[in-house]
Amino acid sequence: MSEQIVGRRVVTNMALSLDGRYAAPDNPEDMSWVMPYAVTDVARDHLTSLWEPATTALLGRVNAEGFLGFWPTVIGMEGVDPRDEGFAKWLVDTDKVVLSSTLDKAPWERATIVDKPAAEVVADLRAAEGGDILVLSSASVVKALLAAGQVDRLALTVFPVFLGGGPRLFDDGLPAHQWTLVSQSAGEHGTSALVYDRVR
Repeated sequence: MSEQIVGRRVVTNMALSLDGRYAAPDNPEDMSWVMPYAVTDVARDHLTSLWEPATTALLGRVNAEGFLGFWPTVIGMEGVDPRDEGFAKWLVDTDKVVLSSTLDKAPWERATIVDKPAAEVVADLRAAEGGDILVLSSASVVKALLAAGQVDRLALTVFPVFLGGGPRLFDDGLPAHQWTLVSQSAGEHGTSALVYDRVR
């Protein structure tokens, strides 16, 4: 018997290298390898399709600091791509939940700091009204939710570069699940966007 999604859908979005890494080995916070590919039509359209149905952003502290330090500056920038500005406005205006054991209060508007396991936070969010819960490139959060079987939609942008080392998204020991491909696109620089739904 297939289990039903309880409450809202959890959607995780990650950028991966062709050899399955989400960060370079020497400096995990250096995402410069992503930049040539992140500004392609495929990547921008992919992200737009994810945030439009979402009403909550779920992030780890490191990603929150990076995303919320950069994206608000895009709003009103001369020559900005409308898709980038749309995402920036959504990120500023939407409810944000930041998982952190070190922050006492949120330095950002519409953000709540929570010091609980990711699966518990998602259970609370599922019980509330709203659209998709979008986990934005926060590998520690995505890994925890995958391990707990709490990801409903897995969205990946795969970039044609080998990082040659660094952390992998899919660790050994994840629960066995089947996924179905719901969309795929490829374009400039060999960027691929893939979206899978968990078969329940």
